[in-house]
Amino acid sequence: MDRNRKGARSAKDIPDDIMAQLNAGQIESANLVEWLAIDQLSLLKGFLEQADRNQYLAPVINRIEQLKKKSVNTLNEAIGTELLSLARQHSDDDLFSFMAQHPADMVRCWAAYFVGGNDELSINAKLTRIQPFAADRHFGVREVGWIAVRPTIIQQLSPAIDILAKWTSSSDTNIRRFASEATRPRGVWCPHIEELKQNPALALSILEPLKSDSARYVQDSVGNWLNDASKTQPEFVVNLCQKWTTESPTKETAYIVKKALRALNK
Repeated sequence: MDRNRKGARSAKDIPDDIMAQLNAGQIESANLVEWLAIDQLSLLKGFLEQADRNQYLAPVINRIEQLKKKSVNTLNEAIGTELLSLARQHSDDDLFSFMAQHPADMVRCWAAYFVGGNDELSINAKLTRIQPFAADRHFGVREVGWIAVRPTIIQQLSPAIDILAKWTSSSDTNIRRFASEATRPRGVWCPHIEELKQNPALALSILEPLKSDSARYVQDSVGNWLNDASKTQPEFVVNLCQKWTTESPTKETAYIVKKALRALNK
């Protein structure tokens, strides 16, 4: 598979052969346009046939039909969590590994919900198991990874922050970015974290180590994190940015600070 393949700029421009391969789970989506265009039901049917688990199809379709809103994210969660439920019912210990290692990024997204939807896991076990998805080569899997565990992070915020603070020292850019992105006070396509909207200082153990991160991917996340916080606690963000500018006069920190203050400086 060519991972340097350039994706189409609009859904109507996706070649028929590429769309067919995406829906068959033969290739990864190359960009957000392709990711959003995947027919998850077609992909599910082909995946379950490939996995010799056709008996799972009807219950998953039933779950999908109950959705009030069918978006890429609601379908992802419904398919992933229903497959988790079916795997438990059938003592199917192999399904998760098969999904987590699948060449199709969307199937790996479903696998992330095996972790996020597993209420039997401790916060430490859940974050440990989600880490491979945080480090996944595909942008969609990385996003779904933090979205899948965000409800647990909200419910167990303090221990989650303690664990994710250690991730900020990872040599893997994606893992460092996950620590920031998963705890954004507002975030995108996800519930807000009210505690961090009101008291963003709770996450300083995550933010401080990343204030001059070398990766633009991480810088963007930290800047967006603080921009989120500026909408409820502007004084905190201004003071922290002033402190960082003095303590860390680097171009990386300057970029983060500019991004953090963009709403306040309008």
